[in-house]
Amino acid sequence: MDHIRGFLVILIALSLIIQNSSNVEGRYHYHKKQKNKGSPVATSPVPSSPVPSPVYSPDPDDNAPPPPPLPSSPDISPPKIPSDPYPNDPGTSTSGCVFDVMSYGAVGDGSADDTAAFLEAWKAACAVESGVVLAPSNYCFKITSTIFSGPCKPGLVFQVDGVLMPPDGPEEWPKADSRKQWLVFYRLDQMTFNGSGTIEGNGQKWWDLPCKPHRGPNGSTLKGPCDSPAMIRFFMSSNLVVSGLKIQNSPMFHMKFDGCEGVLINKLSISSPKLSPNTDGIHIENTKSVGIYNSMISNGDDCISIGPGCYDVDIQGVTCGPSHGISIGSLGVHNSQACVSNITVRNAVIRESDNGVRIKTWQGGMGSVTGILFENIQMENVRNCIIVDQYYCLQKACLNETSAVYVNDVSYRTIKGTYDVRTPPIHFACSDAVACTNITLADVELLPHEGELVDDPFCWNAYGTQETLTIPPINCLQEGEPQTVAESSKYGC
Repeated sequence: MDHIRGFLVILIALSLIIQNSSNVEGRYHYHKKQKNKGSPVATSPVPSSPVPSPVYSPDPDDNAPPPPPLPSSPDISPPKIPSDPYPNDPGTSTSGCVFDVMSYGAVGDGSADDTAAFLEAWKAACAVESGVVLAPSNYCFKITSTIFSGPCKPGLVFQVDGVLMPPDGPEEWPKADSRKQWLVFYRLDQMTFNGSGTIEGNGQKWWDLPCKPHRGPNGSTLKGPCDSPAMIRFFMSSNLVVSGLKIQNSPMFHMKFDGCEGVLINKLSISSPKLSPNTDGIHIENTKSVGIYNSMISNGDDCISIGPGCYDVDIQGVTCGPSHGISIGSLGVHNSQACVSNITVRNAVIRESDNGVRIKTWQGGMGSVTGILFENIQMENVRNCIIVDQYYCLQKACLNETSAVYVNDVSYRTIKGTYDVRTPPIHFACSDAVACTNITLADVELLPHEGELVDDPFCWNAYGTQETLTIPPINCLQEGEPQTVAESSKYGC
């Protein structure tokens, strides 16, 4: 009997092993395909045909097609910040890598020189990923002309919550320091400059120099060196974010970008008096892939100026004025080549300004300005609301030349508001030798702010179309193309 019981136990164990083996085999080789229910971020329905779920990995012999790409909805909000080490609270860092300049010897009384403390904090933050240089609130820091250079670890943040300012005027400026720039950020990638504080330029004594326009005795302008520092300069850098700051009273340009790629500017306040000379708000040159959004700018020169070598620039939600408007140029100075393309200005307000949207070039230049869109712009008491000036000149007499920057494919859509009647609201002064071509006007309605229009809109050698009738009527724009076309190689970019 014992040997029979033993045999039955062995037989039962063998049957259990065989059954479990069959179940494992089934788990490895049986798949039930699921229908794709769509991505939670999709903005429109996904086609209902069965496709593999994102979590399903088909066998190598499964020939089911890959899921179709989800449709993307238009996004007019600013692009995401490349690196944000503290997404929940802008005042604190979850990583703990905050380098407070007070810990490096800064005094913050507005009188002591805190330059060395900022450089030491920068050096420490530069060496770690997502490091934060912090200038805390309730302090006023004075630093001299300084270059904050990289390369640094990615995600570096320069956060100003207090007040940051330069020496007060030319007399206090150290003789060994450059008079052309104050804060310079050089060779950086994935850097953010932000905070709730103020960058104060102390510009008044620079504006009053007798070599500035009409600042000398009896309103004259005296000769002599007249360099004044640009306030903030980014040079040869990429993937930059500037946001939240109040920037004011710059001796010259408030902010410059030169040789940069990938720039996001959002929610800035830039201001200086209406008569402060050469105080451009934001100037870019040799820079591409730029977004400027949701900012307020009032100053004594161009609100935003776009120089040569700029491509793919998107400007939205900006309010300018008083200022000299939003300008492309000046371009082609000293017979140089200038190339600018794919510039969009949308949903902007320009008020109490000498110009609205402007393209300005010197005679004798080469290259081209092409692919420009000005759309949905409100004008409030603006002189020269729409202007192309290919006779830009800073002297009383400039000779005509046989070369010019070629202006082509410029659209003005939904430009409405009021203008200062001292000059026509629409002015196309194009080169004798190189006509402006493919200008488009649609829904342009500009009415006198006070009084009546003295002169009609002006055109010279300008070609284009009106999709709708303009107010005031513009009858001087020529249809079609000019009879003679200059050699394209000279004006190509």
